[in-house]
Amino acid sequence: MSKITFEEFEKVEIRVGRIVEVNDFERARVPTYKLKIDFGSEIGVKQSSARFKANYTPDQLLNSQCLAVVNFEPKNIGGFMSEVLLLGVPRVGGGISLVRPVDEAELGGRLY
Repeated sequence: MSKITFEEFEKVEIRVGRIVEVNDFERARVPTYKLKIDFGSEIGVKQSSARFKANYTPDQLLNSQCLAVVNFEPKNIGGFMSEVLLLGVPRVGGGISLVRPVDEAELGGRLY
């Protein structure tokens, strides 16, 4: 594991968003969703792809809060421009668990 300084960590903008749209990403090789995530008035709505289709239905995701890195360069994934990196962790037994606040959080609020 490599170490970074606190100043380097401060450059990573991890913010709270709300998933406002969920669609199938048919062109993806791995079962994937296309998501639109609202980060509030300062950042706005951004799009991302998420490889946890096997773990969540669209209804489970829609209107739920999440955490994402919002200051990476956009990445072209199969012709889809992913603007933010949605955060997840390995689920016990396999798959991915979405990282999200336990309590309702302010949209656009920064992780600290």
